Amino acid sequence: MRNILMIAGALALALAGGASAQQAKKAPAKPAAAPNWEATVALTPQGGFRLGNPDAPVKLVEYGSRGCPTCGRFAAEGVPPLRKDFIASGKVSYEFRDYLIHGPPDLAAALLNQCVPTARFFPVLDALFANQHQFEEKLMAVLKDQPQQVEAWQKLPAGQMATRFAEATGMIAFMKTQGLPEAQARKCLADPKLIARISQTNADAVKIYQVQGTPTFIVNARKVSAFSWDRLLPELWANGA
Repeated sequence: MRNILMIAGALALALAGGASAQQAKKAPAKPAAAPNWEATVALTPQGGFRLGNPDAPVKLVEYGSRGCPTCGRFAAEGVPPLRKDFIASGKVSYEFRDYLIHGPPDLAAALLNQCVPTARFFPVLDALFANQHQFEEKLMAVLKDQPQQVEAWQKLPAGQMATRFAEATGMIAFMKTQGLPEAQARKCLADPKLIARISQTNADAVKIYQVQGTPTFIVNARKVSAFSWDRLLPELWANGA
C-alpha cells in the first residue's frame, strides 16, 4: 500500500508539473515596452541630428543657428511642447541641422556641439540656447575692443578661426560644464572631417531648400513659412501630427 501511495504521489506531482508547464506555455507574453522617442537620437546622412521616431509620419527639420535670437526663442517656447506632445508619441521626428548664418561664431558652436556623444547632442543644444546671451555679450565685447584682431581671425584656416572665436566667447570653458574636456574640444574645433560635414550641410541647405535665414523649417521635405512655434504648429497639424 505504501509503495502504491508513493507511486500515486509521484504521478500526481508529475501531472501537476506538466499542467504547470502547459499553463506557462499558454501564459500571454508581456507587451514590449513602448520606445522612448524623446531619448532616441541619431546622426542623419544630411549631417543633422534627429530626435524621435525615424519612421514618424511627420518629419520636421530645423535649419538653425545657436547665435540666432529667433532660434533661441523657438528652443524656449516651441521645443518643450514639440517633444511632449508630438515627439514622445512617435508622430513627429525633429532634426536640427546647422546653418551658419553668423559665420565663424556659429561654426565654433556647431563644432563643439557635434563633438559630444550623439545621445548628448540635444541636451547640450538646449544648454547652448539657454546661455545664448552670455556668448553674445562676450562676442560683442571682443568686436568692440579688438576689431582688428577679429578681422585677422577671419583670415585664418577654418579650424584655427573657430578656435579663436570659441576662446573669445567662452564656449570652450562652457563645454567643460557639459562634460567635454578642453583637449577634446580643441581637437574637434580643428577636425577637418567635422568641418567638411558641417560645410556640406550648409551647401545642401542652399542648394536644395534655398535657405537664407534661421530658423528655416522643413516639414515632410517642404519649406514652410514659419519662424515661430505658433506659426509652425498649424503646419504640423496640416500634415497629420
